[in-house]
Amino acid sequence: MSQKKAIITGITGQDGSYLAELLLEKGYKVYGLQRRSSLPNTYRVDHLYENTKHPNFNMMYGDLADSSNLFRLIHSVKPDEIYNLGAQSHVQISFDMPEYTANINAIGALRILEIIRNLQLPIKYYQASSSEMFGKVLTIPQNEKTPFNPRSPYGVSKVFAFQITKAFRESYGIFAANGILFNHESPRRGLNFVTRKITLGLSRIKLGLIDKILLGNLDAVRDWGHSKDYVNAIWKILQHREPDDFVISTGKTHSVREFVVEAAKNLDYDIVWKGKGLNEKGIDKKSGKVLIEVDPIFFRPNEVAFLQGDSSKARKLLNWEPKETFQSLAKLMVESDLEYAEEEARSHRPVISQKRYTVKEKKRRK
Repeated sequence: MSQKKAIITGITGQDGSYLAELLLEKGYKVYGLQRRSSLPNTYRVDHLYENTKHPNFNMMYGDLADSSNLFRLIHSVKPDEIYNLGAQSHVQISFDMPEYTANINAIGALRILEIIRNLQLPIKYYQASSSEMFGKVLTIPQNEKTPFNPRSPYGVSKVFAFQITKAFRESYGIFAANGILFNHESPRRGLNFVTRKITLGLSRIKLGLIDKILLGNLDAVRDWGHSKDYVNAIWKILQHREPDDFVISTGKTHSVREFVVEAAKNLDYDIVWKGKGLNEKGIDKKSGKVLIEVDPIFFRPNEVAFLQGDSSKARKLLNWEPKETFQSLAKLMVESDLEYAEEEARSHRPVISQKRYTVKEKKRRK
């Protein structure tokens, strides 16, 4: 049997790095698509090609906005599988950059599907869809049959990508599948996402590097899992006997406020809440110190209040189950971010590179 080849767009992101590790463990030859940047942004995958370069790992420059570039790369590699994880993935930023978000998230998916159709190669295609497509939810919990009702340019762009993936599957017989992933976090999550803002912020407070964290909507409720569990589901989706769409979630919900409390426990903080609305504060019960304040600048123009996934279809047909709990996820993230903050304290400056996480985290999760 010949060695399988896979292209991963968004290889430098949280999910891309975990998926690359998973596929390499399974014997794949992996080609990661990396956008050109003036500053290094490969710290999540540096361990795969620095020093002892992994023989089956390759990085390629490419962009979801460039059809000719994508055609050349896909035609050259002739992959068995394409995992489209590349995106402008921040909901708040999508309000500031709606056109760019649509170009990358929506039309980027269409570009890849058109290339697969024109090349007429037996390529399996995975589209990273999002729970943000459900937006202001019409039913609870949300499953594969729940109507979409997006509330942001990001959510709208993902609905287009979902529907065009389904349309190409039904129109041209392409093995094209969607994974509707609910919120998933890890120590590799971007620093501008609320969970990392919380775990790194609390770690910095613990070491005296900052005084408090400013957050937005504490009442937002999400279904949070671990990225490493979710990329395992992504792989299973393309190994299923036929292309289909699957919700991937834990089925359990927690508010941003609850995430703060859970993360704080791992740093010996006992958070109590006082005040309401914009005046609400998170206070350490032991010291009386204010650790959390609300700032309206972090509120979105259109908030999504509640997301809860029903992943029973994936659990039954893919034999998939999440391993990490909400509590273990918060603990893992705090442990990593405390190391990060300790390094900042020693060097007396922010630590830009996080590539050391991948090695330490890998040892910790074996």
